[in-house]
Amino acid sequence: MKRKKSYRTYPDTSVFGGTGDERFTTASLSFFELVQRGDFTLVLSALVEDEIDNAPDAVRVIFQELKSCSEWVEIGEEAMDLRDAYIEAGVLTDRWSADALHVALATVAECDLIVSWNFRHIVHFQKVPLYHAVSRLHGYREVGIYTPQEVLKYDR
Repeated sequence: MKRKKSYRTYPDTSVFGGTGDERFTTASLSFFELVQRGDFTLVLSALVEDEIDNAPDAVRVIFQELKSCSEWVEIGEEAMDLRDAYIEAGVLTDRWSADALHVALATVAECDLIVSWNFRHIVHFQKVPLYHAVSRLHGYREVGIYTPQEVLKYDR
């Protein structure tokens, strides 16, 4: 019997926050249901955890429920260097270095996917190819960057 693939997926903070935003609630909760079903393996970081500290209680509860069954990526020199490379290449400015670090962490951890509702700095048609180009230049493979809505499974 063939085992189904579980995609190693880095959700940035916006996906957890999306559970409390009426525009994104359904897709965010559906994504986390697929995580609990084993379709996705969460890869989290201290950056996400720090940003969640300021979130509403309901968002923090969801994070805490998923935290213990997730993989963790360290904020190390390798990720910081890649974040700096994104900034030096002009993908983002220093002001948005945390967003660049989310992408760097997922890339260094060799995740299959990043899911985000951050349309301005992460899931953006002009930014994604730039992240990929910089990643390749630094010896990393491309990580798919999608919204939670895009990774949901639908019946045929």
